[in-house]
Amino acid sequence: MLTARSSAEAHLYMDLHACECGSVDFERRHRLEQQGDEIVSVYEGACRQCGTTRRFAFRTAAEIPPPLPAFGGSRPSQIIDPGEFADVAFRISESVGVELLNTPESEHHKLRNAVAYALAAFEEIAKFIPSGENAVPESAFTSEAGRARYRREPRNFERGILDMNIRRTRAVLAGIDEAGGPDEAGEAGGADEGPGGAAPDA
Repeated sequence: MLTARSSAEAHLYMDLHACECGSVDFERRHRLEQQGDEIVSVYEGACRQCGTTRRFAFRTAAEIPPPLPAFGGSRPSQIIDPGEFADVAFRISESVGVELLNTPESEHHKLRNAVAYALAAFEEIAKFIPSGENAVPESAFTSEAGRARYRREPRNFERGILDMNIRRTRAVLAGIDEAGGPDEAGEAGGADEGPGGAAPDA
C-alpha cells in the first residue's frame, strides 16, 4: 500500500496519476478506515470528466504530518520521486516568475502560496541525496516522468544547483513577505491546495 507522509503528499500523488481519460479532477471525498492495525486514508469519487470512480488509499506515516505546505519530514517520499517533484517545482516557479513580472508589487501577495508550494517541492528533492553525496542517485528516479526529467536535466539534481534553486525561491518568498499585502496574515498560513487538494495554479 502507498504510504503518504501528509495530506499534501497524498493530493500531489493523485494529481500526478490521471484518470484513463486524462483528467486529474475528481470528487475527492475523504475518509479514514481501520485496516488491521493501520489507519488508512481513503480518497474516492467520480472523475469530473468521464464519471469513472477513482479510489486511492494511503497508509498513514508514523511521523506527525508537517504544517503546510511541506510534504513530509526529514525522510524522502516513498511515492513521489525527485523528478516528479522537480516537474512541479519548476513548472510553478516559471509560471510565478512571469506573473511577478506582470503584476504590481501590491498584488504579489496573491502568489505567495504558489511560491511556498514550489519551495516545498524543491526541498523534497534534496532529501533524496544520500549523506556524504553531492547528487540524487539515478536509482531514485522510479517514475517514467521522473526518469525523463533526469535524462533532460541531470545537473538540476546536483546539490550545488539544487541549493541555489532553493535559495532563489526562498528569496522570492521573502520579497513577497516584505512587500506584504491586505491579506498577509491569511496568506502566510500555508499553500492553498485548491479544489480537491490539487497543487496551486500560479
